[in-house]
Amino acid sequence: MTYPEKLNAIREQMKADGVAAYIIPSADPHISEYLPDHYKCISFATGFKESVSTVVITLDFAGLWADSRYFEQAEEQLQGSGFELVKLKVQHAPEYIQWLGDVLPQGATVAFDEKLVSILLGELLHKQLAYKGINFQHKDYLNPIWTNRPGLPTNPAFLIADAFIGQSVESKLTEVRKAMKQLRADYHLISSLDDLAWLFNIRGTDVNYNPVVLSFALIAENQAILYIQHDKLSAEDKASLAKSGVEILGYDTIAKDLGFLPAESSILIDPKRNCFALYKLIPISVQRVLDTNPSTLLKAVKNQTEINNTRTAMIKDGVAITQFLKWVKENVNNTTITEISAADRLKAFRAAQDGFIGESFNTITGYRAHGALPHYAATPASDVTVKAEGLFLVDSGGQYRYGTTDITRVLPMGNNTEEESIDYTLVLKAMIEGCKTRFPKGTCGYQIDAITRRPMWDYALNYGHGTGHGVGYFLNVHEGPQVFNATATPVAIELGMITSIEPGIYRSGKHGIRIENLVLTIADQTNEFNEFYAFEALTLAPIDTTLVKKELLEQAHIDWLNTYHENVYAKLSPFLNEEERVFLAGMTSSL
Repeated sequence: MTYPEKLNAIREQMKADGVAAYIIPSADPHISEYLPDHYKCISFATGFKESVSTVVITLDFAGLWADSRYFEQAEEQLQGSGFELVKLKVQHAPEYIQWLGDVLPQGATVAFDEKLVSILLGELLHKQLAYKGINFQHKDYLNPIWTNRPGLPTNPAFLIADAFIGQSVESKLTEVRKAMKQLRADYHLISSLDDLAWLFNIRGTDVNYNPVVLSFALIAENQAILYIQHDKLSAEDKASLAKSGVEILGYDTIAKDLGFLPAESSILIDPKRNCFALYKLIPISVQRVLDTNPSTLLKAVKNQTEINNTRTAMIKDGVAITQFLKWVKENVNNTTITEISAADRLKAFRAAQDGFIGESFNTITGYRAHGALPHYAATPASDVTVKAEGLFLVDSGGQYRYGTTDITRVLPMGNNTEEESIDYTLVLKAMIEGCKTRFPKGTCGYQIDAITRRPMWDYALNYGHGTGHGVGYFLNVHEGPQVFNATATPVAIELGMITSIEPGIYRSGKHGIRIENLVLTIADQTNEFNEFYAFEALTLAPIDTTLVKKELLEQAHIDWLNTYHENVYAKLSPFLNEEERVFLAGMTSSL
């Protein structure tokens, strides 16, 4: 079926059911950011391939709501589909709800698949459209028309040894139960896949780039049930979980068990990370405690084993990045390098490193104008040759058995403009400003975001995405609860958190510049004013200084960069051959 034919087929079902609007979120029953193929509903319906968006279909309009990161891709990918791009004013905001209120008649019916909508979003839809008397129905209009829909993944999962993780399953369950007791919850439902992977020390390959396993969990004071396909785990792993007090039940059994929770009991459930469908199965007599999963914060604060292992992963990754940078610079005039072939070569350098499992996200290799698309993904149709001129942005990461990496570097390829030099210097200055900041205990991400942006604001420059996101330990490259963006999220930056700092400048049709390091929150000093924290730069890779306009930097930024490069050379050079060491020495020479 063509996309217009799919749209027509959805509308025919809507007409038959008297439905005025149908919502398709980008989600699965675990409210994941990255999805198994079975749940890539928006891609199936519209042809839009990116990760964050919402589709709303009425009988006379079909729109895809996306933010500025995807404007150009959406305009291109939606051509001829029957769907129009609706540009979000605020990133992640459900602005389509107000639009529905404006266009729908009183008492109209809105449908969506309740398995793909979070509790928070489901309640918000009901609340914000109540004034219109809107009725809601649970419908899946895609499955009837999705021929050969991919099944749920059946790949095996595996446990990581407690010693490699630094904390046993029993210990983690004890911490979660302690938090449940403080919230007066008898039960706790967990649907988010990274929380489950952390809690049970389990990893898998059910979702591209994220080493997670489709599963649910129901925790009580004396019982922990993991709902997972039985054949995913080996007999040895099942026995290990049993020793830790974990019972294994089938993946689909969770729905039935929720319906039989004891009357007058209470259940802790994260409204952002559980689906509306499961929420509605909980008996009315059961008290709902709506709060963040305790595991979300516990997971974000890395223990010493995780920190030490991540430092090892950064050395491995830095070696691969150095080899890649050397390869690009030395071969751009001698052989054909394209965006796709560059990404493939970078993956090969990483694959040669001990412990490499795979990429942590789809590598972004954006040459010249493509770099101005923050989430650009090269395809055979868009792939271009990298030449000895302009800027080449590479945003990539690796999954290692002992850590997750995420790094962005920009390579000046030659014949660069004054504008490119100024932009590059200001992005670098902003990144360093964020990395070198000292801040009091209790500081939140939006404060770090503003500090990082200040050097660019001085020149009336800005970027549309957040400054940084949490990063997991051999887990999701995007991890909460901390985030460095303008949203006033009341989450303090804690010791042991790993977060990215990645400011950028994007000039449509010209170039994109983003420089990114991962940082670890560490103790700095304590005095009569407060405890103060700082950031340790975990990422170890050279930052090209070819274009840097030194006069735009303050001495503190120059000192930070020189010290950083000294550390990069000291940590990486023992693992490089002589030619690579000479190259790295040149890249890390003092500014």
